[in-house]
Amino acid sequence: MGVAASSFFIILLVVALFWILPLLHIAISKRTQGSEKLGWLLAVIFISWFAWIFFLIFAPIQKPEISSNSSSV
Repeated sequence: MGVAASSFFIILLVVALFWILPLLHIAISKRTQGSEKLGWLLAVIFISWFAWIFFLIFAPIQKPEISSNSSSV
């Protein structure tokens, strides 16, 4: 394997890392959950970086429900 082939694989690895980075960020994020998270993941897969930028700006779309189980002392 020559220098050109090695350089190609390094560049391919870097590109793959930058493509997977938004998916990992959304997958481990606690800002969304359930079907909303799945929707963001699918959007990033099919629309790519624009969807990830929208995720960082707008997620969560719906505010999580806060339970009223607080007890007063």
